[in-house]
Amino acid sequence: MKLEENGYAIEDATRAIELDPKYVKAYYRRALCQLSVLRPQLAIPDFKMCLSLEPANKLAKTQLDATTKLLRRIQFEAVSRRLLIARDFLVVCVVSDPKNDRSLSFKAIAVGDEKPAAIRCREIIEEGGCDHLDKTYAGPKLPIVAEAAAGKRQPTYGISKEFVEEMLEWFKSGKQLPKRFVWEIVLGCNDVLKKEASLVEMPVREGMTCDIIGDTHGQFYDLLNLLSMTGPPSDTHCLLFNGDFVDRGSWSLEVILTLMAYKWLYPQSVGLNRGNHEAKDMNKVYGFEGEVKHKHGEQTYNLFADVFTSLPLSTMVSPSLPPKTTTTWGRPSILSPEGLKRYFVVHGGLFSRDGVTLDEIRSIDRFGRQPGQEGLMCELLWTDPQELPGRGPSKRGVGIAFGPDVTRSWCELNGVTGIYRSHEVRQGGYAVEHDGLCTTVFSAPNYVDQGNNLGAYVRIDANGEVDYHTFKAVPHPPMKPMAYASPALGMFG
Repeated sequence: MKLEENGYAIEDATRAIELDPKYVKAYYRRALCQLSVLRPQLAIPDFKMCLSLEPANKLAKTQLDATTKLLRRIQFEAVSRRLLIARDFLVVCVVSDPKNDRSLSFKAIAVGDEKPAAIRCREIIEEGGCDHLDKTYAGPKLPIVAEAAAGKRQPTYGISKEFVEEMLEWFKSGKQLPKRFVWEIVLGCNDVLKKEASLVEMPVREGMTCDIIGDTHGQFYDLLNLLSMTGPPSDTHCLLFNGDFVDRGSWSLEVILTLMAYKWLYPQSVGLNRGNHEAKDMNKVYGFEGEVKHKHGEQTYNLFADVFTSLPLSTMVSPSLPPKTTTTWGRPSILSPEGLKRYFVVHGGLFSRDGVTLDEIRSIDRFGRQPGQEGLMCELLWTDPQELPGRGPSKRGVGIAFGPDVTRSWCELNGVTGIYRSHEVRQGGYAVEHDGLCTTVFSAPNYVDQGNNLGAYVRIDANGEVDYHTFKAVPHPPMKPMAYASPALGMFG
């Protein structure tokens, strides 16, 4: 369970129950794993079984109550969404009688239409509903690039390097930005993301480098340490953050605002791939929703949830100069059609079927969509490599596992030198697998304050040469991980 191999843990608990149907601990552990893979409806019967076997089990009773509340909340929100969709199809009959011609007209209208949160937040800003700065606020201020024009009530903000640097120091001291600035950063980032395909092209030209950074999971102080090693993004230095920016760590808001501010400031030099934790169901359980609502309210969380669906699903890092080395683990390197190295960067991994092309990935309609538990988007965000050839069930209980033959076949089909992915803790910070074709990079050291793992990042130059860098965790203020998580996951705190 601590390795997050919930699929395997569910299988083990099920076998234990088959051997001993009265083994309370097995029911309890299986229930916790079902919760971890977002199946509270399957956790509830196991918690109930614990109580039927041990009526005085207070821990099982607490978990049952919390899980029941979580499931009711999820069901209520699902019903609310369905009602809104149904109302959109209501047809209102409007009877008019101009000039006594007894004409009858029918007009289809959207009643209670649920606008995307990004659109609604812009309207609220213009209406003055997110106005403005407290007089006592002494923190960083976004630069005004245009004063309020005729017919508009609000100025237009931009972003600057000075603001971002001051913002990082402000966050480091434990302080928050005003909600208006939070919204402006998220909306400014969204404007950039909306223009990107689901597979982004990131060229590495002569004199440039690109750093690939794995999961950061709300560990803001470790992110600051990491940035001190990579250096900030610039015209000659790209930073590609490979998903799972939020959840688990208790400074997820500070982490995601840092990354989104950099993306707004350096749209070509910063990449943000979506991870499986940039999703509503994960945020509801693992802390980001609770954290944002606590710090800035529900509408701010709705804005993040909307903009998360704008995040690209993958990036192709494409060095522009001929390679200096042309072998990978003793075999000829797989090159692009132009004879250059290039690297596919994705949070999870590869697919449940052969033959998936780059064009298929590029054309995935991601906007407004959640990953779900099947299909290409889910697999890009959720799958893991395995040592055995072929494909197998996921150790997590979501997605699949893919072997070294699957990786080689896909890379050869698409002219890809290697895959960089994240999604899993590696004790050394990274691990090169599948004969050098699949590398896992994880950038949250001492994960949730108990992993004792290193963090890592990967640097790629214009020839496609790769260097690996590792780092240790740094101290942080006295707040535990999962501080804002669902009570149903209190055992992970």
